Amino acid sequence: MPHYVYILTNKRNGTLYIGETGNIKSRISQHKRKVHPGTFSVRYNLDKLVYFEILNSRDVGLKRERQLKKWNRDWKIRIIEEKNPEWIDLSTNWDLGFEMMDVNI
Repeated sequence: MPHYVYILTNKRNGTLYIGETGNIKSRISQHKRKVHPGTFSVRYNLDKLVYFEILNSRDVGLKRERQLKKWNRDWKIRIIEEKNPEWIDLSTNWDLGFEMMDVNI
């Protein structure tokens, strides 16, 4: 079953949030609706999906999430800009988002 690692922001070059999920559409919807008050993503209004990866299992997804969280900010920005140089919100057009991101399954 595919899992996803994703990066959210509030604006271009803004605060970044990295997460992992088995259902990216549902999870991003939760971020946008701010259903978990007091969390980092709600506090900083992080609801723009600017990057995601599709991975082949939860274990691989969790490992990749931990790896990305350890990266310095410049590396994170570089992977966003390689696939999404305009920092568009990929969740506004899921088809475009899946076309832009490499499928790692």
